[in-house]
Amino acid sequence: MAQKPSIPKGTRDFGQLEMARRNYIFDTIKGVFSLYGFQQIETPAMENIGTLMGKYGEEGDKLLFRIQNSGEKAALAPEKGLRYDLTVPFARYVVQHREELAFPFKRFQIQPVWRADRPQKGRYREFYQCDVDVIGSDSLLGELELIQIVEEVYRRLGINVCLHINNRKILAGIAEIIGAPEKIVDITVAIDKLDKIGVDAVNAELVERGLNEEQVKALQPILNLSGTTQEKLTALKTILAGSEIGLKGVAELEEVFQLLDIVNLTLNIELDLCLARGLNYYTGAIFEVKALDAQIGSITGGGRYDNLTGIFGLPGVSGVGISFGADRIYDVLTELDLFPKELLTATQVLFATFGDAELKYALKWAKELRARNIAVEVYPEPTKMKKQMGYADDKKIPFVAIVGGNEMETNTVMLKEMSSGVQQQVTLDELCTIL
Repeated sequence: MAQKPSIPKGTRDFGQLEMARRNYIFDTIKGVFSLYGFQQIETPAMENIGTLMGKYGEEGDKLLFRIQNSGEKAALAPEKGLRYDLTVPFARYVVQHREELAFPFKRFQIQPVWRADRPQKGRYREFYQCDVDVIGSDSLLGELELIQIVEEVYRRLGINVCLHINNRKILAGIAEIIGAPEKIVDITVAIDKLDKIGVDAVNAELVERGLNEEQVKALQPILNLSGTTQEKLTALKTILAGSEIGLKGVAELEEVFQLLDIVNLTLNIELDLCLARGLNYYTGAIFEVKALDAQIGSITGGGRYDNLTGIFGLPGVSGVGISFGADRIYDVLTELDLFPKELLTATQVLFATFGDAELKYALKWAKELRARNIAVEVYPEPTKMKKQMGYADDKKIPFVAIVGGNEMETNTVMLKEMSSGVQQQVTLDELCTIL
């Protein structure tokens, strides 16, 4: 009995419609990245496991896909793993190729990543990330440009979003103020789940992670802080008065908001003090973008990392970047019916013929049209006209050029517009004008 074909859980096949839609997302994002001077690179699907381990926190390390070595010298080869994200491989790339790069280095990267996660709606084991980073500059202009990119990408895609922003220095200051600086990772991992599990569950997790009741109680004003952006920043200056790092985080956020005022964005931006982002390498501003009209979680996220390259021998190089989750963006566009309707209409005209001589005639026309950058198909055999028309219908081809003996004699084709059914006899130049 033949084995039933299948694919691993958390992965997907993409047919022609899905690919047309995915390329629409990728092309939109690439177009915006290029406007700001970012250039594309790629890195291997696999990295040495030492490159990946210890960069994503304890929970992230558990989700790494490891690759079993094979071949004659398998026992001697370094263990490898599929990349978990694009940022750590990017840091490795920068250090390895630093002599070839001009800093600040502005790169974007659109490739798949893998996580051994439990598959569910909006969460896959294999998915694409669209990363954009600037590395080699401490300037907060980097944060500003990334926020501008977010606004323009989602404006072009037609998705209403809100960008949540915080600063890891503020979170470090909070940990310092409540007397638990060594628990910064535990605190950030727990409060990052506030939207998903609620304040009571977060408080319970904080206790599980080793905070005492007094420390958890001291956190509550932060978890419940409300008001305008300026009111929140003013309150933070008071709360964090005894923390140098915390006040530095507030000052950085103030500068980002001042820059945002200059460029006058229409993007919804919210200062969210419970935003932590679980990755250990963030040290400054952190971002998360959520769709306002769809319940799917974060669709873009990122932040500043001051010393990610230090783990590979190049200390003190600051960077900031964000990642667009292409698969979640796809799901949002599908749910809200925002994909352009004409995406699958790649072929503009199909040649349908009645015989071998007509087929050869059509091939010459097709060559002329393609030379003028018009997408053309020739039905491969002169079969029943109903079958050829059905093919054009299935592929949503808007025009069919019918070739019979009369058309060959007059050096024309009978052009049928599929949506209306209207037919007219046209010359090559007239066909080009219509298409």
